[in-house]
Amino acid sequence: MFKKKKNSVKLSRQEALAAIPVVNRSVMVEELEDGDLLVTYPVTLRPILIKLSQYFGKTPHTTYRKLQLDRLGASVWIFLDGRHSVGQIIKKFAETHKLHLKEAEVSVTQFLRVLGQRGIVGLR
Repeated sequence: MFKKKKNSVKLSRQEALAAIPVVNRSVMVEELEDGDLLVTYPVTLRPILIKLSQYFGKTPHTTYRKLQLDRLGASVWIFLDGRHSVGQIIKKFAETHKLHLKEAEVSVTQFLRVLGQRGIVGLR
């Protein structure tokens, strides 16, 4: 009854690997002293929270959340420039970290999935 409906598009494996990840324009990235990245991204409020805030006379505003990426996440982030496909990012990640291609594929696709769920990255 209260479950959120998912509007996900199912891609084949080949289509997913050929897709190009693109970073949301509203995302801000800051490099920290230890080499990690701090990603600040907007969060959309749920409709019920917007209505509640309007009911109490407050204007809903955009809230932001932060996500800190470690060395591995930062090594994937640098390839999210709109030119590299998911397959290319996986190959470069595997080469850089000396992983088998399948291990790199699982790690990178899961990472991109989480970024996509948070609205940080989209596929084109």
